[in-house]
Amino acid sequence: MSWSTAQVARMSRVTSRTLRHYDDIGLLRPETVAGNGLRYYGRAELLRLQQILVLRELGLSLQAISTIVNEGGDRVDQLRRHHRWLLEERDRYDRLARTVAATIEEMEGGEKVRNEELFENFDAERQARYEAELVDRHGEPMKAHIQESKRRMAGWTKADAARVQAQWATFGPRLVELIEAGATVDDARVREVIAEHYRWVCNFWTPNRESYPGLGQTYHDHPDFRVQFDALHPRLAEFMRDAMAAYANTSL
Repeated sequence: MSWSTAQVARMSRVTSRTLRHYDDIGLLRPETVAGNGLRYYGRAELLRLQQILVLRELGLSLQAISTIVNEGGDRVDQLRRHHRWLLEERDRYDRLARTVAATIEEMEGGEKVRNEELFENFDAERQARYEAELVDRHGEPMKAHIQESKRRMAGWTKADAARVQAQWATFGPRLVELIEAGATVDDARVREVIAEHYRWVCNFWTPNRESYPGLGQTYHDHPDFRVQFDALHPRLAEFMRDAMAAYANTSL
């Protein structure tokens, strides 16, 4: 069974013009083209379109999406990574929504948010596991960084927590676009993103020339981080690790 461009546009809420553009750039070819020039799409093309739209919702550029769908390997594995990322994003936005709602209520004269509530949505067991792994990987000095992080976070409002979480979500998509543009880790545009990331980390603790690359290695190796990076681009974890090491070498 196949569907015309107009039918696909109606069911997907993507304009016919966009579908033609996807065809022109090799992102989504129709299954067949009739003698009169009409395009028809099969089930495989609909599934590919769904994947394209998911990646677009994750903030990726068309160039990055093209690389992932054309060169990213097994499509089921890709979709599993996207699915894990979407579930994490859903949970993250749920937490942000609750945080913002509580802050609005407080600002409108409602009950003041208790400090303890700042951390009510954090997984205590996972946090303890992260801390133990960091100490095991980077040694006893990491304990001081962990305590410093907790001290700084104790002064946060819920709005602070929401702002910091929202900033984290911006780094991956920006780096993916630069990867697809052929940028290297010492490119000025990459350094700008990494500099912002370094300042973001300083919300928690202040890394030095040795510990900041160590954090990049943790991003690369730890499965909880890798699932986020791999969902955006198969090279992102490696690229960010190397970019963080390059930044530390020249700027810290």
